[in-house]
Amino acid sequence: MSDSEQFDLDAYLGRIGWQGDRRAGLATLHGVHLAHARSLTFENLDPLAGRAPSLAMADLMAKMVHGRRGGYCYEHNLLLWRALEALGFRVTALTARVVLGAGTPEERPRTHAMLRVAVPGDPRPYLADVGFGARGALLTPVPLVLGAEFEGAGRRHRFARLPHDGPLELWALQAYDRQRGEWVGQYAFTLEPFAAADFEVFNWHVGTNPRSPFTRRPYLQRTTAERHLSLDGDRLTETRADGAVTERTLADEAEARRVVEEEFSVEIPEGLRLLG
Repeated sequence: MSDSEQFDLDAYLGRIGWQGDRRAGLATLHGVHLAHARSLTFENLDPLAGRAPSLAMADLMAKMVHGRRGGYCYEHNLLLWRALEALGFRVTALTARVVLGAGTPEERPRTHAMLRVAVPGDPRPYLADVGFGARGALLTPVPLVLGAEFEGAGRRHRFARLPHDGPLELWALQAYDRQRGEWVGQYAFTLEPFAAADFEVFNWHVGTNPRSPFTRRPYLQRTTAERHLSLDGDRLTETRADGAVTERTLADEAEARRVVEEEFSVEIPEGLRLLG
């Protein structure tokens, strides 16, 4: 059975709470993207437990749609990919080098996955991405055009062109950081298409490499209309919609488990210790 046959659109839309239009239009793309971003947690508990998560659609449905789990970029964006195709959109996979926290794009391998979406009747392609685990992540898709700023669900983004020696243009997604008052690069990418099979290779590397940050400590992100919540190791950070930020260190394993299960709404795999 193919991934498209294993994907259940009704169950997915029910999980993210989308009850709007199912026609392939810009309003549907925006609504489904935002509903997904606010409903499903970014989390790395499978790599933390020592295994790369399965990208088989039946397993993604069981884990993220029918279960109380989230996932990281490949899982989130594969689900969105199949949902958008089922709704009538034409979707192409892209990959990126994460530049957040890096000096140059060349310092990082291509490990992030996103989607290029064609909207019927709109000449502009859109970048959709519900799997970037950072406060500067997209909540709504943005047109893939240079020279303009885009605001969606309270976040501002733009694209910049970066110097590059290769044959293809190098783009960067930037997010506006209100605390720092500046634009901050999130990831860099070119526009050549990738296949779902490519995600399998990236997923294995990110999910099993002992040098990957996702195999060493819990890393979770959850966004609602009121706040963005981040757990990085034992450090919990809450960013309110008005920009106010509070941080604290979790006391012990018991508190970490309570926070993950209650605040992030994620069921912890049996036998996994969060804080080592």
